[in-house]
Amino acid sequence: MRLHLFAPAKVNWTLEVLGRRPDGYHEVMTVLQTLDLCDRVVLSPARDVQVRVTGRVADLSEVSAEENLALRAAMALRQEVGGKGPGALIELEKVVPAAAGLGGGSSDAAAVLRGLNALWGLGLSLEELSVIGSRLGADVPFFLHGGTAQASGRGEDVTPLPDVPSRRLLIVVPPVSLPGKTAGMYRRLTPEHYTGGERTRRLVDKLTAGGSVSDDDIFNVFERVLAGAVPAAAAAIERCREAGLGRPHLAGSGPAFFFLLPEGEGTPSFQEGPLLEAGLELFYAGTLDSKASTTWREEV
Repeated sequence: MRLHLFAPAKVNWTLEVLGRRPDGYHEVMTVLQTLDLCDRVVLSPARDVQVRVTGRVADLSEVSAEENLALRAAMALRQEVGGKGPGALIELEKVVPAAAGLGGGSSDAAAVLRGLNALWGLGLSLEELSVIGSRLGADVPFFLHGGTAQASGRGEDVTPLPDVPSRRLLIVVPPVSLPGKTAGMYRRLTPEHYTGGERTRRLVDKLTAGGSVSDDDIFNVFERVLAGAVPAAAAAIERCREAGLGRPHLAGSGPAFFFLLPEGEGTPSFQEGPLLEAGLELFYAGTLDSKASTTWREEV
């Protein structure tokens, strides 16, 4: 049997940092959203655990096989059930740009945890998988739920929310590679950047009441330190603003950013050529609900 799964990208509708924790991590409050821009994962039985990557392989050129989150997820799951047992071939087709703030690696890990739990017949609950996932990355528990959700703590405490009404986005990825980018962005935050979670709570209340997301709802604390941390990304945002694309919003810790497209309309009217010539990658994506984010297809 082979299992086919999607590993969707994400954006943060809100991303607030409340302060520094005693353990050195930062306390966050965020609302996350999966998108229909997805990596593809195929799992099949094998004698050992191995991963085969295709697609945007160049994005992972600085990532060793041992650091690959999909492989680490499989090994962590195997360790959880005694360290011995069946293997699996993990075929991973990379579509989501890596290290861009879109959560691709964490989503791959979540897909592998869900899929191998089924392939190996382990019967672990979502809560048990989330505990394993939280050791791999703060966003992994969110991707196990998918759709729209609030997260707090380091990001590992997840509360599902009603799926947002469908929205289309334009995602822009600058040609920027920054080792240790997320940790670097957090280091730039000072107490003046901390908030109390009010923006997140307001959006949660709005979504719970059946509302949609607007530009005014979106907030990302890392936008306040982006220019100093990643000047090339800040310049790319300004270039897109000048092209008439509307209000840009940073995706996670960046450097990717996104624009909400007008509801009920097709592709926005702007000149893609100058942006592509500047080395920017453009992706059109839509919101993905929790069911579509976490289903798989069996192939006998």
